[in-house]
Amino acid sequence: MDRDRVLSWTKAERLGLADFLDDLEGADWESPSLCTGWTVHDVVAHLTLSTRTTLRAMVKGMVGARGDWERMEFDAARRRAADFGPSELIAQFRETAGSTRRAPLSAPLDPLVDVVVHGQDIARPLGRVRPTPEQQTIAALEHVLASPFYGARKRLRGVRLVATDVDWSRGEGQDEARGPAGDLLLLATGRAAGLAGVSGPAAERLATLL
Repeated sequence: MDRDRVLSWTKAERLGLADFLDDLEGADWESPSLCTGWTVHDVVAHLTLSTRTTLRAMVKGMVGARGDWERMEFDAARRRAADFGPSELIAQFRETAGSTRRAPLSAPLDPLVDVVVHGQDIARPLGRVRPTPEQQTIAALEHVLASPFYGARKRLRGVRLVATDVDWSRGEGQDEARGPAGDLLLLATGRAAGLAGVSGPAAERLATLL
């Protein structure tokens, strides 16, 4: 996929999410996100790190977390959330919305996945709607399914995903999971919240795995 298009999409999604964050109340920032154990504040802090993390910092973090990737990311986000308040993090997020920098070892589409998925991690538990644009969501979904990083291949083995809001489907399995592309993206990244809009024979099985 054309990198300039991906960068443009990512910038637009970041700026749109920054505008969304402007409207949150103080208590919203301490509310739980879809990421277990993470507050909204933690998730936003994590998003600002995607254009700031260096390889050296990542290696140091992995050593401190004893090789646990998720723990390393959580610790880094929690430290940053402690150092910066909501308005500061929003400003930082806007400042680097168009940055070409990305976290070490990440692929060009990972920042787009990050902002689209984490936007839902923030919005859904707050009972707010944040639309997922069609082309960007499908690009993110295709990347998640192809990448070994997200675990989607194992999670969705034997499942055929069918979007109901756009002409798109993937998978060779007999069991179907049908729903909006945004919900399918949440399922592919391991979020049970995606089941809310999904139906089909695979939905019940996935509910036991997420």
